[in-house]
Amino acid sequence: MFAARGLLRALRSCSSAPSPRHKPSTTLSVRDALGSQNTNGERVKVQGWIRSVRSQKEVLFLHVNDGSSLENLQVVADSSFDSRELAFGSSVEVQGQLIKSPSKRQNVELKAEKIEVVGNCDAKTFPFKYKERHPLEYLRQYPHLRCRTNVLGSILRVRSEATAAIHSFFKDHGFVHIHTPIITSNDCEGAGELFQVEPSSKMKLPEENFFDVPAFLTVSGQLHLEVMSGAFTRVFTFGPTFRAENSQSRRHLAEFYMVEAEMSFIESLQDLMQVMEELFKSATMMVLSSCPEDVELCHKFIAPGQKIRTYAKKQLFNWGDDLHTEHEKYLVKHCGNIPVFVINYPLALKPFYMRDNEDGPQHTVAAVDLLVPGVGELFGGSLREERYHFLEQRLARSGLTEAYQWYLDLRRFGSVPHGGFGMGFERYLQCILGIDNIKDVIPFPRFTHSCLL
Repeated sequence: MFAARGLLRALRSCSSAPSPRHKPSTTLSVRDALGSQNTNGERVKVQGWIRSVRSQKEVLFLHVNDGSSLENLQVVADSSFDSRELAFGSSVEVQGQLIKSPSKRQNVELKAEKIEVVGNCDAKTFPFKYKERHPLEYLRQYPHLRCRTNVLGSILRVRSEATAAIHSFFKDHGFVHIHTPIITSNDCEGAGELFQVEPSSKMKLPEENFFDVPAFLTVSGQLHLEVMSGAFTRVFTFGPTFRAENSQSRRHLAEFYMVEAEMSFIESLQDLMQVMEELFKSATMMVLSSCPEDVELCHKFIAPGQKIRTYAKKQLFNWGDDLHTEHEKYLVKHCGNIPVFVINYPLALKPFYMRDNEDGPQHTVAAVDLLVPGVGELFGGSLREERYHFLEQRLARSGLTEAYQWYLDLRRFGSVPHGGFGMGFERYLQCILGIDNIKDVIPFPRFTHSCLL
């Protein structure tokens, strides 16, 4: 306690730099400059990249952006500042006065007193051209540069806001954030689509493992969250997961992000579904409130280009068959193109940890998926099998008793009814932005035969 107070006092008193004799220009982001209420000639400094250059006889106009906003800041300068170095893509530092703009297109503009080119850009060889709207497929060829385009900038800002919104939801609802491991010896999904982890240089004999057991990149943090749910009634994790699926489809990545939560003392799917619905609504409302222009850009220029697939109105599957993407999208469309919960799946289709409903011939488990327009499955969750003997029997039938003895131990020592869910973060972004290909909503997509950078 006393040590913590001392640390706080030290932090308050420390200074990283001596006070300057003359007050320097205030450094503002483009977003802050555009929203500034002080337009009485306040001297400011803005740093960013040139998005357009327009030179007239006596005046030079630059549009500068630093990634903080979709809208650019207009810089007005004397024509004497004009040079070949002031080109599309060049990085600049501009100092001057922030004044009210006479144009109706923007509220403020920066009257430049000094323009410094920090880094040149050869506009002729730069792969993106001013005023040209490049297809997302084309941008994918340049993962090191595509973040500089308007559309990727908007997607990544939405991604950042959505991340903050999800964390905010869990914090406000009393969840404890758990950092689950990336390297694991468990296969939560049981599908066997795992990346095995080994040292790049053999430090031991070839037949030996670095960890003494086979280790893999995680496919889910669920089982580790279940461990934590024995001590905390509400826990969540938000991190990368990995699947070695040999697929280049628009729905699959080898590395993607999952939002996962576990809750103790819940005994009905309705309780679980309520949290899933509240998370979806809360995060989306916060994103729409925080960056409406970015969402609108995606809806205006990307979503209209989606191909709407239709399916004949017929029986697409029988009881006991698994749902595929076309079935999921058909169900969503059939219900009016709104999010749809599907519950109580056949036991034979689901992993060992889902709770047996004991419901006779159909024999289902207490599982739930949330299907959404354009994507299909977004959330997947279930009540967990907390009854020791039921779980023991299912593990024995699968030949997993020895590997999951620790999981059985959780049921021996203070077990409680509990459940949880996972949400694919990239699929969530696809859903709210109307983006057809999952590779366009993650900064650096990894999929089979492709690991650029």
